[in-house]
Amino acid sequence: MSETIGDRMTGDHRRCDQLLTVVEGAAQRADWPSVVGQAQAFAEAMEHHFRFEENELFPELESASPMAAGPTGVMRMEHEQVRQLLADLQAAAQAEDSDDCIGIIETLHMLIQQHNAKEEGILYPLADQALEHQAAALLARFSD
Repeated sequence: MSETIGDRMTGDHRRCDQLLTVVEGAAQRADWPSVVGQAQAFAEAMEHHFRFEENELFPELESASPMAAGPTGVMRMEHEQVRQLLADLQAAAQAEDSDDCIGIIETLHMLIQQHNAKEEGILYPLADQALEHQAAALLARFSD
């Protein structure tokens, strides 16, 4: 059986979660060069994930299932919230501000966990159903 959209995207959620945990560990140790570098790697991974969803997955899903526009609109708004927090995290890391870094990381954990639950529980199953016949081609455009 071929990989589903939900499988691939959920796997990428887990990969991004692990990257955030690495940032958190570095921040707790006040290893600022590592925090800066790992925060950048995490931001790049999240941006790759978001761009695929916004530019590939969501438009295809909205075309195949117009009722998906509501949930995808909410996901886009949440992506913007995460992007702002990522910028805040990078600024706090550059400033070597431990309290801000830890607070932003905690907020990111919470927001991303809630966001991922919505995608994994609602959006990805809808995509797996509505885009079943084009899933392989779509996922080919999502290179890890």
